[in-house]
Amino acid sequence: MFSWSVRSIAAVAAALCFSAVASAQTAGVNDAEARFNAGLTHLRDGRPKLALEEFQRAIKQDPKNPYFHKGLGLAYATLKKFDDAVDAFRKALELNPYYTDVRNDLGMALVLAGKREAGKAEFLAAFNDPTNPTPEISSRNLGQAHFEEKNYAQAANWFRSSLNRNKAYPDAYLGLADALVALGRAEEATATLETGASEVPASTGIQLALGEAYYRAGRFADARARFEDARKMDPTGADARRAAELLKHFPK
Repeated sequence: MFSWSVRSIAAVAAALCFSAVASAQTAGVNDAEARFNAGLTHLRDGRPKLALEEFQRAIKQDPKNPYFHKGLGLAYATLKKFDDAVDAFRKALELNPYYTDVRNDLGMALVLAGKREAGKAEFLAAFNDPTNPTPEISSRNLGQAHFEEKNYAQAANWFRSSLNRNKAYPDAYLGLADALVALGRAEEATATLETGASEVPASTGIQLALGEAYYRAGRFADARARFEDARKMDPTGADARRAAELLKHFPK
């Protein structure tokens, strides 16, 4: 959705499935859940305005469900209404202070609203929370924030922290490689991407980035092989399309 990583819409839906059983039995909020699920579908399929309307209707019927407010915040963020997104994510946390991964969403919205220090504070609070189910996302987001501020050494440290928590997280390899390139350590960046390609062979993003690294290093045969792999792995994806475009202009 952005250059920031948040917990997926699918994860929100899965969490709702757990709460829906008790909720339907005790409060009769089936219609609110239907609205929420419709909102998830709209958001997933690129219709954020329709998603926003459905989340608002769900909240009107069941205002104390934190998942509904997270969905609302994601819809606002997709529409670039970051202050509204901040309010929605804060409401989700108010309703459930243990909903730790919402801090990743809140941090993202704060940063994109221009409140970078407050955003980084949310990422750090999430990372340090032992109940956080996705600390690798929190540390990756801290790396992204420092990278955008051109604090490349600190960014690299946070991307490494992300990989220490989850060696199968593609975004952390990509972020670390970018930070290392910015630090003038291109060979180390290539080695990082090679490790990522080994740990997460299904990541088209890593395959593409590794191909580009090989290309810059003059390793054209290796680059072509990686571009071909990326193109074949997900023919309709953005990374595959980029790989196909690069192959069109490849040296003969």
